[in-house]
Amino acid sequence: MSKLAFITGITGQDGSYLAELLIEKGYKVFGIVRRTSLLFSHTRIDHIRDHIYLEYGDMSDGSSLTNYLTKIVNTHPNFERFEVYNLAAQSHVKISFEVPEYTTLIDGVGTLKLLEAIRTFPKDIIDKTRFYQAGTSEMYGDVLETPQRETTPFNPQSPYACAKVYSHFIVKNYREGYGMYACNGILFNHESKRRGGNFVTMKIVNGVKKIQTGEDPDYVLTLGNLESKRDWGHSNDYVYGMWLMMQQDYPDDYVLATGETHTVRSFVERCFNKIGKSIVWDGTSMDEIGKDSVTGKTLVKIDEKYFRPCEVDILLGDPTKAIEKLGWVRRYNLDTLIDDMFQ
Repeated sequence: MSKLAFITGITGQDGSYLAELLIEKGYKVFGIVRRTSLLFSHTRIDHIRDHIYLEYGDMSDGSSLTNYLTKIVNTHPNFERFEVYNLAAQSHVKISFEVPEYTTLIDGVGTLKLLEAIRTFPKDIIDKTRFYQAGTSEMYGDVLETPQRETTPFNPQSPYACAKVYSHFIVKNYREGYGMYACNGILFNHESKRRGGNFVTMKIVNGVKKIQTGEDPDYVLTLGNLESKRDWGHSNDYVYGMWLMMQQDYPDDYVLATGETHTVRSFVERCFNKIGKSIVWDGTSMDEIGKDSVTGKTLVKIDEKYFRPCEVDILLGDPTKAIEKLGWVRRYNLDTLIDDMFQ
């Protein structure tokens, strides 16, 4: 009997890596794309396009989600298991302050729509269906303890994080109230060469590459809070953790993290080291700049517009539960992650 998987957000960083993993494991993989999606947004899955099944759909439209999920199970009646991975999101924290209603609709209410679609299945189908919700370390926000683990209270500091907290608890509610196999992955920052260019890590990598090529001699990498501390891992490691969560006897919630934290400043320095440059810092606060240690040329500067309305100073996860109960093992550290991002 076949195993089926449905991935929302399949065209994204995590969705594309997860689709690759599931194809390798023999799953039939299904996904949705928005009609408004730009063609370039599909480039992460072009190489596996012949091995996945895509239809138009939208997280804001419950009927399209229900119809597609129903179509999948009805056209594959003898399946062994149906795994639903909800990775779709408006996932940029700063942008969530600009479009809070849209962020809440997609990242919060969209999760409810998927759970409701599954709940309306016949019981024998529900019993063979498993649900994964992509949570985020941003839910911890202004952290109440460090490191953060599954029992750490949430204290969200953005519309994005608030929507994700809603999703976390509605998943828990459907698990406990309806007996559904539904789990939350609380994933700390994870990057790769497929990371979107509007996220700070890829912005740094692309900026350093631009400086290396010299295509724009006047270019200066412009950033926000250099002292923000984050726990950065690799997307490929984390999608493997998602899959492991769905293979257990009982559903539960798990933190996926490296257990190490680094500042944005440190990430910048490591990236410049990749191209043989060393940064020296000069000035304070908004006037601080990073200069080439050899030439003295300014390569990095600060701009207040890149600060969030509510800053999250430190995120550091404790992955002990995932390591001990799931047998989750990471393959990347920060340096090998940066190596991958430069490819």
